[in-house]
Amino acid sequence: MRPYHYIEIVECGEPLVEIPLSDFAVESPHPYQKLGAPYGEHSPYFLRETLVDYLIEAQNYLQKLHPDWRIQIFDAYRPVAVQKFMVNYTFSQAVEEKGLTESSLSETQRQGIWEEVYKIWAEPSLDRKTPPPHSTGGAVDVTLVDEIGQIIDMGSPIDELSDRSLPDYYADIQQEVLQYHANRLLLKYVMEKAGFTRNPREWWHYSFGDQMWAWLNNEANGNKKCVACYGRLF
Repeated sequence: MRPYHYIEIVECGEPLVEIPLSDFAVESPHPYQKLGAPYGEHSPYFLRETLVDYLIEAQNYLQKLHPDWRIQIFDAYRPVAVQKFMVNYTFSQAVEEKGLTESSLSETQRQGIWEEVYKIWAEPSLDRKTPPPHSTGGAVDVTLVDEIGQIIDMGSPIDELSDRSLPDYYADIQQEVLQYHANRLLLKYVMEKAGFTRNPREWWHYSFGDQMWAWLNNEANGNKKCVACYGRLF
């Protein structure tokens, strides 16, 4: 259980709607679909209606500062089946990168790698009380692209299993990489100005209306008692 899992969910019934992709940058084909993730009939480029409105606002704020830049949608709605697929894929990749094989892992090694995976990935829970954030349609992974469609360097790729994924990792680092932190702050500025809240462990993950959003709001405002308005879909 993570701290935000104790937040009550009062589902509001807001619909899942398609993100107007012509307004944003996207990677095509979708990065998880390329790996074979089982989306079935559900596209990854859907969100709750409010979040789509907020994304459009965030893009407008960005373009006031950088007229030809765009928000790139990396991932949005994610069924639990896809969450499970990606968690298992990430575990296998982590094992391979360490020069190991799954069949030869000791219990200590296996546990250590799972702990690394779950620093980034939410557990693919089917419990309605503890849904993965993306399965609610209330979370989106984003970055920025410039006027020629080049991805802005944030100092680490999305989904990296390292401390470089922490939003403030570069805040106190030497001069030559200060731009990474400035880029992350720009993304944070436009997303939060539009109404999103950032995941404290991932520079790319923003949400509204899910358990993590409610928990973070309660942490920041001791007298507030937010509940989540989005639960798991389907």
